[in-house]
Amino acid sequence: MSRESTPPVEYGEAWVYESIVGAIPGLDLSTRAAVAVQFLLFEGALLVLAAVYDLWAAALAGTAAVLVAAAGSVAMLTIARLARRADAPQAYRQLLFGSSIEVVLGVVAFVALVTYLFVVDPRGPGAGLIASLLGPQPPAPVVFLTLLILWDLCYRIGTGWWASVVALWRSLRYTVDPQESSAHRRADLATMAFGLLQLGLVPFVRDEWFLLVAVVGHVLAVVLVSALAILIADRSARNA
Repeated sequence: MSRESTPPVEYGEAWVYESIVGAIPGLDLSTRAAVAVQFLLFEGALLVLAAVYDLWAAALAGTAAVLVAAAGSVAMLTIARLARRADAPQAYRQLLFGSSIEVVLGVVAFVALVTYLFVVDPRGPGAGLIASLLGPQPPAPVVFLTLLILWDLCYRIGTGWWASVVALWRSLRYTVDPQESSAHRRADLATMAFGLLQLGLVPFVRDEWFLLVAVVGHVLAVVLVSALAILIADRSARNA
């Protein structure tokens, strides 16, 4: 079996995540190494702070978030590799990467989440999710790491949503041959898989109806849009 053609990564045709990693002088990491470093840095810091401040209950929720974010990195790199195939439509690559819409979606999701956690939730009848996990007066280093992990997670969730929307646009616009359709299907399946992995966060937000609806609703939307993109692309390939 021949290897897939993967052109060199160029700025404007890469996720912001890839561009940042690629711009670090002297750093040349493989895909697996980059994801492993990401996981180890976050998880190591999380465990150190959990030990220092005795926040092991929070460490479990944090580990789930770090795992989902790492899985998001794998999905992003998989989608990018398949989207940069020589036979992939250039307009698809430009829309997927060049617009940086995934950053905008990540920022909106992060701001909405922080507003809920630190403003809306504490006004409810209970103590709130942050207070229940980190205590009524959480240490500053713990809050810093928590926000950093949440941003990392929100950015990848935004990327998943954008990838599914662009995939649907691609399937509606282009008629492709079976080989190209197979590559698109694998990219869309990676998007769906990452969406489903986010259900691992449900046990930690099951008592927070707003977050529960947001997570489950987002997962359902990504899975349905990606599945529709696959069905349209397969039908297009059969009729080509």
